[in-house]
Amino acid sequence: MPLMLVFSYFPLIKLGENETMYFELSLPLIWLVVFDLVGLILLALKYRREILTKIFGSVLWWLFPLFVTFSAIWSLNPLRGFLTVAVMWALFFAVLLFYNLRENLDVKFWRNFWRWFFGSALFVCLWCVVQCVLDVCGASQDVSLLCDGCVYQMFGFPHPNGFAIEPQFMGNLLIAPILVSGYFGFKNKKYWWLFAIFAATLFLTMSRGAIYACVVGLCFLFTFMYFRAKKAERRKTCFSILKSIGVLILAFVFTLNLQGILAAVSPTADTYMDGVSKVVNQLSLGLIKTRGNSGEPEETSTGSVENTVITEGNNAPAENEPVENSGDGGANSTDAIDSGEAPSRSIYDGYVEESTGTRVRLFNAALTIWRKDFKTATIGVGIGGAGQALYDNNLSPAPREIVQNEYASLLLETGVIGVSLFAILIIMVVRVFLKSPHPGLLLALLVSYGVSLIFFSGLTNALQIVLIPGLLASLVEVLN
Repeated sequence: MPLMLVFSYFPLIKLGENETMYFELSLPLIWLVVFDLVGLILLALKYRREILTKIFGSVLWWLFPLFVTFSAIWSLNPLRGFLTVAVMWALFFAVLLFYNLRENLDVKFWRNFWRWFFGSALFVCLWCVVQCVLDVCGASQDVSLLCDGCVYQMFGFPHPNGFAIEPQFMGNLLIAPILVSGYFGFKNKKYWWLFAIFAATLFLTMSRGAIYACVVGLCFLFTFMYFRAKKAERRKTCFSILKSIGVLILAFVFTLNLQGILAAVSPTADTYMDGVSKVVNQLSLGLIKTRGNSGEPEETSTGSVENTVITEGNNAPAENEPVENSGDGGANSTDAIDSGEAPSRSIYDGYVEESTGTRVRLFNAALTIWRKDFKTATIGVGIGGAGQALYDNNLSPAPREIVQNEYASLLLETGVIGVSLFAILIIMVVRVFLKSPHPGLLLALLVSYGVSLIFFSGLTNALQIVLIPGLLASLVEVLN
């Protein structure tokens, strides 16, 4: 499973498209369906007469998914709604099966699992570095698998997306390995180097959404562990926290220097200081401004580094297809890449304000539609209908547009009732986590992935958002 999640967008089976979405199958989605089928058979054989009790348990757990399912009936995009509901139920059953079948596997199996968990994360980190090298050496995107907005022409240095659709999804894949390795590092020093590698790769993606979410999760984890520690152990815990912060800073400094070097050796006219200054300016949302050595920047068109039109579920752009106002660099970046001629200067000179502006615009647009009438405010436009609603109200250029904020998207598609049921579900999850042997880690994962949902929408295109926390919640008893 950890290895399958790594290949979240490559390879991909393309089945066609319509005006509102693309129809595609990824390895994680195929694995999810197979796991559910096999797991349900094993669960039925194990419990037989108790199968319904084991599956459904308390009705409170199922109020949210049931309401979302019914919302597909009034969805403005019924086909997309039906497919989203199908994936949602597959995810819910997967988490349920993780929990109920965990006792059937011995300690040796779980040790192997954690080897695969960290091993697959190391593998994708290595691939990210290889992507950067391939790009500055002139390899085509068919070889490097970099998205249009990830190549060196954008900032003078590449920011890798691994096997994901774009850097933010790659960054989200690293949140769990970073938090788990950081947590393990409190008890075993050998995990510090894993923590450093994972953190450095996260910074290499330059995905602000994933980086912010991970930092918030780490702050929560460290704070929780400090106050939960016994008074006699707080000094030792404080020392471990400071060590973790030190490793994190070293990882950032190393990555910052690497990005500066990549900018200096890339075919653009950017220098080492240009690369460093652009990273700091972008990650600080333009608040920290430093001047590189290349003089005044050229005037360029605005665009987004991360996809400002991040596709939801099976709604992914065709390979190398230009997307309006997208993080793939917009028309200028695509033209520069397709021309085969390296520009004298990279396209962006620092913070790309449009990346944030587009998200804010779509967030406000979603709230505007949600407030339109009582029915929409109460039960929404139906699951999967956000893009169509934006388009019908002349607030987006195409029905494939998504809200870029999962909470605003949920509010628009399911209304106050859906959001309220979702809040009840989260409260129940928190109560379960607090009773676990390692509540700090589980709550930190919940916080991190919860923060990450502010920056994009479309859970079906990021299965790790549900699978990884659910998996760790089931297996946390074998972390010792």
